[in-house]
Amino acid sequence: MIFPLLNPQDRSASIPDAPSISRQLKGAFLVLGWCLLMVVASAKASQPDTFEATDVFGLEYANDPQISTDGKTVAYVRISMDIMSDKAHRAIWQVDVDGKNHQPLVGGPGQHSSPRWSPSGDRLAYLSKVDGKTQLLVRWLATGSTITLTTLAEAPSEISWAPNGEWIAFIRTVTDPAQQLAAMPVKPKGATWAEPAIVIDQMTYRRDGAGYLPRGSKQLFVIPAEGGTARQLTSTDYPMNKGIAWTQDSLAILFSGNHRNDHEYQPQQSDLFKVSLLKKDLQPITQQNGAEFSPAISPDGRLLAYLASEDERQGYNPNQLVIMNLESGDSRSLTTDFDRSVDDAQWSTDNKTLWIQYDDQGTTRLASISLQGERRQANTLLGGTSIGRPYTSGTFSLSGKDTVVATVGSDQKPADLVAIQSNKPPLSLTDLNRDVLGHKVLASTQRVIWPSSHDGKLIEGWVMKPPHFDPAVKYPLILEIHGGPHTAYGPNFSTEAQLYAAAGYVVLYANPRGSTSYGEAFANSIDLAYPGYDYDDLMAGVDALLKQGYIDPQQLFVTGGSGGGVLTAWIVGKTNRFKAAAVAKPVINWASFVLTADLNYYFATTWFDAPPWENIQSYWERSPLSLVGNVATPTLLLTGDLDYRTPISETEQYYQALKHRGIDTLMVRIPGASHSIYKRPSNLIAKVNHILAWFERYR
Repeated sequence: MIFPLLNPQDRSASIPDAPSISRQLKGAFLVLGWCLLMVVASAKASQPDTFEATDVFGLEYANDPQISTDGKTVAYVRISMDIMSDKAHRAIWQVDVDGKNHQPLVGGPGQHSSPRWSPSGDRLAYLSKVDGKTQLLVRWLATGSTITLTTLAEAPSEISWAPNGEWIAFIRTVTDPAQQLAAMPVKPKGATWAEPAIVIDQMTYRRDGAGYLPRGSKQLFVIPAEGGTARQLTSTDYPMNKGIAWTQDSLAILFSGNHRNDHEYQPQQSDLFKVSLLKKDLQPITQQNGAEFSPAISPDGRLLAYLASEDERQGYNPNQLVIMNLESGDSRSLTTDFDRSVDDAQWSTDNKTLWIQYDDQGTTRLASISLQGERRQANTLLGGTSIGRPYTSGTFSLSGKDTVVATVGSDQKPADLVAIQSNKPPLSLTDLNRDVLGHKVLASTQRVIWPSSHDGKLIEGWVMKPPHFDPAVKYPLILEIHGGPHTAYGPNFSTEAQLYAAAGYVVLYANPRGSTSYGEAFANSIDLAYPGYDYDDLMAGVDALLKQGYIDPQQLFVTGGSGGGVLTAWIVGKTNRFKAAAVAKPVINWASFVLTADLNYYFATTWFDAPPWENIQSYWERSPLSLVGNVATPTLLLTGDLDYRTPISETEQYYQALKHRGIDTLMVRIPGASHSIYKRPSNLIAKVNHILAWFERYR
């Protein structure tokens, strides 16, 4: 049985068993002959007023809002798509909290991000990447004068002003000399030899999106805000975690790091430390099991807030919000009874309240929380900063006691800025996509829930119907499965789903067991058992939708990426009911995956209870490769050839196995793409168009 809820924002019908920049070439036409970006000829042609592949280059969204010290102005990162460079372009814009004076602050060539106001509000620090180098800059707002503070080989990150406005802290990687094992003879003058051998001794030696990593570690630096020489405050060889915070006297900084001697074998551990600017001495603040990170000191300097997650050696460990008295060292969690993971926490000026961000039933929410743990939920949903697929997302900034500016999207558009104040209705500050989407007929989402065929557990999903939907017509269905698996979909804008719907497909996406935002038990119900009964959750959703009468039961298709690719490959090994499948960046063989992925030790020790050589059967019985002998479904495979999260060798294994069996298959390699295929707009379009072309072949 399926239960539709017509308003996707209406959360009153909760699941019973779940705990309660200027645009550079906006609107430009594609270059004639650039066939990769053309809608596939075999696909059902989109109506002129529906979302098209070319519209991807017209999209914009807001991210990382920062309210000025006086609470009057918001600086934010405006992200647009550049059709000529085929990249997302980042510029810094500003707008008043009443929606007036919307104008650019920092634009032009390069990428500009991380705006941070000085404590006095007269300056703005930010990062600019020009000609491949990221540097820290400061702009005097009254005059527009700008200085470049750093000339670094490695990019700074996590910039933070000292409360006195005299210093700016940041983190950057400091490289160590290359490891050497064997000496080489002296090269004759003028001779051309091969590049020297590279010796690797790190557990994590490459990372998806970054490639092969140099030897070294992240370190904490400070630099005078008016220019000067950066000074390194830490020198340990230990990894750093997220977040830095200044003490109120501007004499010390708190940061998160894993200082265990066996830190490579403890990937989910980190503690908070305090380092003095003058003495550079390290003082441990926390020493708990698990990770403590994202420190934030109260405005009066008495209390420390931070996020903490226990290391239970399980796939999902939610974050709690912890408060510590800096004088006594006593600490306590404010969210012990709150079965959701806190992703951000910011202090109110009253020193008695914080604002937090968390995911709940497929949506990203805001709430204030008192020092007694009393929560007051805001009537606004965040989202819109993940535009490829409909993942939960969003950011916010707090000023004063309760003035919040947040990124807010919907199923109809990516993120805009919205101001939220007590006793006032939310105020939209931007409307970035009116020119591109305002005249389009888009697919809208309908929330649906259904009982799993495994145990009756209620599963939440969303249905997107094609524009100009006719209930008398039988439509083909695409089941689209999220990655993670510990992530969540929701009623958010999705370029991929919109393109599928515009091509004439009904799209079903869902949060099967293992998804976040429904509590710890729901997320960890797949612990040491993934993939598994999440298959039943998804198949029950397809069956429930078929009962609505507008789906052609002979035209079922399935696709998913990353964790969704795992489940797609698992599905075609369990059933032949789908006409065709598209498996994107999957894990096919868990034993080979945990020894080749960038986070190899983490996966081997949290997703399994023993390494492959000790219990190979536990790896094999959860590998889609074990079911390849059952596959009869035509299956497309698609992966970036620089994917180090789910290495393309996984895709190649499955491709060759399907070829051995004579199953209709193609392997699509995306040159130069990492796990995040969507980072280049043309790659996002290529992914969608190849999937549509494959499905149309079997319509």
